[in-house]
Amino acid sequence: MAKITYIEQNGTRHEVEVANGLTVMEGARDNNIPGIEADCGGACACSTCHVYVAPDWVEKLPAKDDMEEDMLDFAYEPDAVRSRLTCQLKVSDALDGLVVQMPEKQI
Repeated sequence: MAKITYIEQNGTRHEVEVANGLTVMEGARDNNIPGIEADCGGACACSTCHVYVAPDWVEKLPAKDDMEEDMLDFAYEPDAVRSRLTCQLKVSDALDGLVVQMPEKQI
């Protein structure tokens, strides 16, 4: 399990434990965390699970693949370095302490 902190646009923090093998998106969905809509259900076919990863986590995560890069082009105000799709981040012990912040809105 990994403790992941989700920060809403308004600053509200949600620290939850997410089981290994799930995605960061599924952790938000299963814990009713607002701000991650996940319209496609995790198929990397939309950008509604977009977040900004805390700067100290950027280099610790696996690199974005081409499909994630393409979908991030549709996200609201993507950041070339910090933006990620939470459906593409598989939870493991290595993600313990991850902090992500939701954008102002999902599109």
